[in-house]
Amino acid sequence: MKKRILTGDRPTGKLHLGHYVGSLQNRVALQDEYECFFIIADLHTLTTKPEKEHIEKLGRNIYDVVLDYLSVGIDPEKSVIFLQSALPETYELNLVLEMMVTLPRLARLPSIKDMARAAQINEETMPFGLIGYPVLQAADILLPRAHLVPVGKDNEAHVEITREIARRFNRLYDEEVFPIPDVMIGDVPTLVGTDGQAKMSKSLDNAIYLSDDAKTVERKVRGMYTDPNRVRADIPGRVEGNPVFIYHDAFNPDVDEVNDLKARYRKGTVGDVEVKRKLARAINNFLDPIRERRAVYAAEPGKVEEILMDGTRRMQEEARATMHRVFSAMGLPGPLLRGAQQRGEPFRLLDV
Repeated sequence: MKKRILTGDRPTGKLHLGHYVGSLQNRVALQDEYECFFIIADLHTLTTKPEKEHIEKLGRNIYDVVLDYLSVGIDPEKSVIFLQSALPETYELNLVLEMMVTLPRLARLPSIKDMARAAQINEETMPFGLIGYPVLQAADILLPRAHLVPVGKDNEAHVEITREIARRFNRLYDEEVFPIPDVMIGDVPTLVGTDGQAKMSKSLDNAIYLSDDAKTVERKVRGMYTDPNRVRADIPGRVEGNPVFIYHDAFNPDVDEVNDLKARYRKGTVGDVEVKRKLARAINNFLDPIRERRAVYAAEPGKVEEILMDGTRRMQEEARATMHRVFSAMGLPGPLLRGAQQRGEPFRLLDV
């Protein structure tokens, strides 16, 4: 049997080239070797943005993320794409797992502090859901009983929390309900923003989106940050760390052309206009098949929703099976009562 993978995204907007090199490219390759579960983690958006105006955007964002998945080549016949908040079992398992970890253990995670800082949240305004973010992640991972979780090095600590929780549950109830998931740390690059910032980000407006049309790509590439010390084309420029050449290396398959541009750039015999024009062409060539697939799915009304519904249904079957194992191992009376009701069987508390 194939091992299972769980990974996904918060639906905060359309995905960009940084998402592609950082995770999407790897996911497309993994779906042939593993049984992949891709979660649209909409509940996680509530930990920092629970306001009504943010929730009202979720429908559009979820649609865009699923469409981006399909456009890069994630196959709904091979992989399960599902919506986190549509699973009642997510809430159930999250509550159970909250009993398996201490507050000080969660508070020690640097990532929680980083998320709070980014959302301008201090200790006085820290919501319970944010400090419990890793527990909800653990529920996401353990609900499909995933064996592997692809993450960047900076998120390894969150998976370790999941491993600790799974071990504690299995030990506490003397049953191997959950596999202990391993971290799959790949060579996940970080794509710099078009403005030279360390990371491409939607919030910084320095991203090229997978859904951008050709003219938008050309405009964004023309405005890209290059070597700030190169004020004229005949001045030798720096290639290392130059965003334009970082993008050339990532998206221009013509290695000879890239090497020629680098050599001339260092000598001061090529201008930024030519370098950027060839980069825009390379990125558009890369995005063309993605645009074509996107157009096919988008042209069929209800297709994206149908795929999401089907994937969520498949995940619901797994979730129910997992929670049956969880509650059977625990012997918790309430779920046993509910099961007896559903089967039309008698229920005896003293037999529990």
